[in-house]
Amino acid sequence: MSDTKEFHVGELSAKMPEPTQYEPSPFKKGRPPEPLQFEVNMTAEAHDRQKKSGSVQVNIPGFSPVKLYCDEQVPVGDDTAPPPLAFFCAGIGFCLMTHLTDIYTARKIKIKSMKIEQKVRFETNLSNMRELGHTTDGKTLGIETHVLIDSDEPQERIKDLMDEAENACMAHFALRNPIPWQSRLIHNGEELLNREG
Repeated sequence: MSDTKEFHVGELSAKMPEPTQYEPSPFKKGRPPEPLQFEVNMTAEAHDRQKKSGSVQVNIPGFSPVKLYCDEQVPVGDDTAPPPLAFFCAGIGFCLMTHLTDIYTARKIKIKSMKIEQKVRFETNLSNMRELGHTTDGKTLGIETHVLIDSDEPQERIKDLMDEAENACMAHFALRNPIPWQSRLIHNGEELLNREG
């Protein structure tokens, strides 16, 4: 018997996310040179302790909906699934890697190997301020992304690859630029807060 612990991360979902507070947009194919616009829809619910599950789907045809699981570490959670920040950070790195791979394939750039090493730093007073009666605050302090490429291609071609991939990566765009946001709170069917910036 193995001592390896396995997280329950997710599986294909039989149904799409079904939001009640907004209408998901239908996918509309862009005509070049118009950009393709799409959205990712997600619904999630809380379960016992820190367990959460959510259904996520990219509205581009061919993307299957996925049910994901999330938890926190002991003692607040049961450490049965990755925490939300792990999904957030992995998504950033995987999104950039997707664009790098897509571009080097399209441009016929020969790559022997590619890795991403990434550090995202956070700050919170969650663990020490709540017991003292204070509100909790959190911050994202910064991100370091290290792309390691092994290739016989000229350096200039690899630099161009990185430039194009960073400009194409929607996750990196959101980190580097202010983007519109909205946050609503509905309590027993009544809207209490509606913030945007």
